[in-house]
Amino acid sequence: MTTPETRATTLHEPATKRSPNPVQPRKKRGVWVWFAVLFVIALSSYYLVRRNSQNAAATKSAARPAARAIPVVTATAARGSMGVYLNGLGLATAFNTVIVRTRVDGELIKVAFEEGQLVHAGDLIAKIDPRPYQVQLEQAEGQMARDEATLNNAKVDLTRYQVLMSQDAIPKQQLDTQVATVRQSEGAIKSDQATIDSAKLQLVYCDIHSPLSGRIGLRMVDQGNMVHAADVNGLAAITQLQPIAVIFNIAEDNLPAVTQKMRAGARLSVEAWDRDMKNKLASGMLLTIDNQVDQTTGTVRFKASFPNEDDKLFPNQFVNARLLLDTKRNVVIVPAAAIQRSPDSMYVYVVKSDNTVDVRNIVSSLTEGDQSAVDKGLEAGDVVVIDGVDKLQPGAKVSVGGKGNAAPKGGHPAGKSAGASHKG
Repeated sequence: MTTPETRATTLHEPATKRSPNPVQPRKKRGVWVWFAVLFVIALSSYYLVRRNSQNAAATKSAARPAARAIPVVTATAARGSMGVYLNGLGLATAFNTVIVRTRVDGELIKVAFEEGQLVHAGDLIAKIDPRPYQVQLEQAEGQMARDEATLNNAKVDLTRYQVLMSQDAIPKQQLDTQVATVRQSEGAIKSDQATIDSAKLQLVYCDIHSPLSGRIGLRMVDQGNMVHAADVNGLAAITQLQPIAVIFNIAEDNLPAVTQKMRAGARLSVEAWDRDMKNKLASGMLLTIDNQVDQTTGTVRFKASFPNEDDKLFPNQFVNARLLLDTKRNVVIVPAAAIQRSPDSMYVYVVKSDNTVDVRNIVSSLTEGDQSAVDKGLEAGDVVVIDGVDKLQPGAKVSVGGKGNAAPKGGHPAGKSAGASHKG
């Protein structure tokens, strides 16, 4: 029970601060402990996740295979012969072309050929109505018979006058006149014979024969029409196909090499190819060279002859002519696609035994079609890359996905080509 003194003391004494609650510090310490625990857990989780990631990356890296080999296509270099060709655009030309015309006027009563037919020299081509010329022949023969009778009579009178002259029964002038009369009759006989021969010749001309062997073209006049010797077009055209010529142009820079071969007596072969340089049409021999250089093109015209037994060449047909100038023998041949070029040299990628590639510098002076002759840098049997070189580096691993054809034993073109090139 509070006494008045105590109450007074309480009222008059200053108030003192209360002591803190002992529970509050304990709560703060707990928060910090939990914070530290959570921090340790988060840090441990971070390092654990990082370590797992590193282990997974290491495992994935260990499981990843080595760098992939680059797929390529290769070919094997081989030794063989390659021709040195000179190429030029040529035109097939018939050695002989004849326009068949009539030599006499008259009606065309027979056409003895089929258009496009192969005819031989002497074959009947057409026939003109011979009856008018047969009448002329008969008239000439009649005139000659009359003149022969006149001549015989003049000769009898001459013999009589010669007897009388020996007896001085007639004057000398009369005998001379009779001699002149006989000579006139003899002249008339010769004229009559010429007329007969002319009429017979006209009859021969009524039958029109082929002057040469070849292919006859489309007829220009139909049967039943009147034809004349002065007609411009004629009846038909015949062109000789066997043999046939090809005229082609070669650059004047190559002229000395060709003339040197010809002076030495060499017979140079010429091949005729189609315009795509895929199919060889015929083989022939060089005949001659023109006598001057065309200043507008800087080329010289060459003429070659082809037997053309299979009729693959046709007059006025455009062909690619290939003149074989020389043959390189026992050279290393590779596909032209294998040769790469840098500003300094030519090189190829050679596949070694461990399927890695090495760069090898080479020297090549001849490319023919899709094949090239290698003078230095390669040997027969070396495997070179012909496709897939874009991603290659020295020492790169390659995977041979296929092999191209080995280099051929000759220098014939293969595929589409602009022609043989001889690089000096």
